[in-house]
Amino acid sequence: MQDSQKKIKWYSLSFMAFSTLWGFGNVVNGFVFFNGIQVIFSWILMFALYFIPNALMVGELGSAFKNEGGGVTSWIRATSSDKLAYYAGWTYWACHITYIASKGSGGLKALSWMFFQNAEVYDSLPSLYVQLATLAVFLIFCWVASRGINPLKNLATIAGSSMFVMGILYTILMFAAPAINPNGGYLSLDWSLDNIIPTFDLKYFTSLSILVFAVGGIEKMSPYVNHMEGDSSKEFPKAMIFAAVMVVISAIFGTIAMGMMFDPAIINSDPATFDSYAANGSYWAFQKLGEYYGVGNIILIIYALCNVIGQFSTLVVSIDAPLRMLLDDDRTNKYIPRKLLKKNKYGAYINGIKLIVVLAGSIILAQILVPGAATVLRQLTKLNSITMPLRYLWVFLAYIFLRKQQDKFHREFFFTKNQGIALFFGFWCFFVTAACCALGMISDDPVQMALNIVTPFVLFALGIILPMIRKREDEKLGVK
Repeated sequence: MQDSQKKIKWYSLSFMAFSTLWGFGNVVNGFVFFNGIQVIFSWILMFALYFIPNALMVGELGSAFKNEGGGVTSWIRATSSDKLAYYAGWTYWACHITYIASKGSGGLKALSWMFFQNAEVYDSLPSLYVQLATLAVFLIFCWVASRGINPLKNLATIAGSSMFVMGILYTILMFAAPAINPNGGYLSLDWSLDNIIPTFDLKYFTSLSILVFAVGGIEKMSPYVNHMEGDSSKEFPKAMIFAAVMVVISAIFGTIAMGMMFDPAIINSDPATFDSYAANGSYWAFQKLGEYYGVGNIILIIYALCNVIGQFSTLVVSIDAPLRMLLDDDRTNKYIPRKLLKKNKYGAYINGIKLIVVLAGSIILAQILVPGAATVLRQLTKLNSITMPLRYLWVFLAYIFLRKQQDKFHREFFFTKNQGIALFFGFWCFFVTAACCALGMISDDPVQMALNIVTPFVLFALGIILPMIRKREDEKLGVK
């Protein structure tokens, strides 16, 4: 009886995957960066050609390494070497540096909306003041993490769940609004072929990293593949495909709901307006929803509160958890300089946190020169879409290594038994991810482009330099 209770039904795993992967922010970013309802075409292609193959490859990896708890780092170690596993772990941690830099700004933006219920107060502040306040918030949470006190950790799950619910609620309420308030002033959608097929120009391809970032992260589901009720080779793909269908439905209907509110022509009218929508679009959406239902800003305030808790709790978790994943592993931390492995009396990696302060703090301070708080948030969203998907490259590399040695590793679940198809999709998803990240670096904004290129380069270079420092330390100590 106890064993059966541990088994996960396929539809339970589908909802777990859906709630973990998807959020209202993905709908807003897709709508803003891809010219309104034109993004629907891109969402469908992304799910069919990237998300589903990715999910099934992760399922096979999870089945092959069901006893490994380190995720992609463990997969790389098992299929290659400890040194390559270190680089996988480093990439996962380094990607969070830009993510950490954006959480403080996001939290302050949400706080401003919660109290003032408008975009103007925050966006009109000089970048100097906004970034100094962001730096102060960041340093406070680094101090919290260094004391071993993480009071917001438990709130991260609650906030994530509430944001997920708010996103679903938005779509449902928006579709019901015309029946309840026929005179709300909704926009009519143009479903002509010219309006729903995107223009495949440079802007389109340089924005694709936004969608890759949105649908990535399915590797979090890998531990559950061997805990499925029934035949995992049938139940896991069923769960992933159903999760993909739910995400597609959410993306399409969420986009349509936004299309009833916002005109893409206005969003793209000038760079300042675009930045403002990229930074405030989700808040305006909930504000308009409250107007349609005659409840003022109540729905907006609830959404902003959920976002405040979510942004700040995620900031704490992102400072602490990825650092521990990198430094706690004895097989990969042998490539880390000994000083970074130092713990304080609270059990926190104090020098590791100081390194985060330097790296993330530099990104925050670099944006003091950016004109406007809204532009800062747009830049950070784009930067995250370039750096965060870099960690997915290791998933596909691990899958390629696995298939090259497939007789060595037993697993119950296979993406496909055909070796050629398996390797094709492994290389295909690797190429798509790498190409989208590289193209995403291109920008008309010179500051944005510099940030997009310099940040990954510095993080990559640091990842190469640290093992050299550790090797020199070991030689001085006579350690082999």
